[in-house]
Amino acid sequence: MIRGRVSGKLWSSRRVPSLPVGALLEIEIDTGGKLIAFDPLGCAPGEAVLVVQGSVAASYFSGVSAPIDALVIGSIDEEKKSKT
Repeated sequence: MIRGRVSGKLWSSRRVPSLPVGALLEIEIDTGGKLIAFDPLGCAPGEAVLVVQGSVAASYFSGVSAPIDALVIGSIDEEKKSKT
């Protein structure tokens, strides 16, 4: 798994029919690089997320051969620090 933060959304006016409902997000990973991941969860910019890649991402959607190489599988709850 890869830990990262949503840095933006990608918009497209056309998609291949086998792409499930969801968004394409730009994720800045902890090592400083960026990747594009499919998001079925509805994550927002600035949100910390977990991403899987490869066959695990592509096989997540049952009954569909989805053209996906990176998939957001979780939103990380971050503890807010109090100012005391």
